[in-house]
Amino acid sequence: MLATESKLPSLNGTEKRRYVRRMFTAIAPRYDFLNHLLSLNFDRRWRRRAVRDLVWESCPDGRFLDLCAGTLDLAATLAHQPGFRGRIVGADFVPAMLAQGRGKAKGVAPVAADALELPFPTAAFDGAMVGFGVRNLSDLDAGLAEAARVLKPGGRFVILEFTTPPRQPLRGLYLLYFKHLLPWIGRRVSRHDTAYSYLPASVLEFPDPRDLIRRMEAQGFTEVRYRPLLGGICGLHVGMRHGAR
Repeated sequence: MLATESKLPSLNGTEKRRYVRRMFTAIAPRYDFLNHLLSLNFDRRWRRRAVRDLVWESCPDGRFLDLCAGTLDLAATLAHQPGFRGRIVGADFVPAMLAQGRGKAKGVAPVAADALELPFPTAAFDGAMVGFGVRNLSDLDAGLAEAARVLKPGGRFVILEFTTPPRQPLRGLYLLYFKHLLPWIGRRVSRHDTAYSYLPASVLEFPDPRDLIRRMEAQGFTEVRYRPLLGGICGLHVGMRHGAR
């Protein structure tokens, strides 16, 4: 039978952090393959769009942060852009995920670090981005505050994340796939019982786009805007770190 569970277990912040670390450690070897398979390769296109919205061309020699970097796909997408000459730090608190991304691109430095306690000085980066990671944070507001802290004034922060399409019939078709077929495929390929049930549950329980805009603004980001992708299956939030360069 296909899985029907769509709610996250009741976890406090510490428990969620431990669960997420264990889960991603377990699925790391098959993570990239499943990402491309389950998104029908749209994830590659979405990452390219996120990199475009970073507007890295304004500082091609700059220092950029890939937060919750996982297997470094987003960092590699930026590193491969023609004309990019900067440095990228890929930070993630699951070393096994970072290990899968080694060698994907030159100029990318993987760093084992928790997004809630980044080991970087204030105003260290010219821009920052995160792909499919903020919903895994045990404290979203603290994570947004840390991203703002390490960005230079005027630096851009790009969040690429799954959302739920607002309109029918796409919404119904998406939820059918996301809540039932995706967990079934994910379990069989990853051989992990809960990881691909956690994925749709975490998306459905994540703040909606308007709420995320408000929360980004509360942590020091201005000119925050949201762009839905593929009918709202995925979305981009882009904000500027408060203050002039």
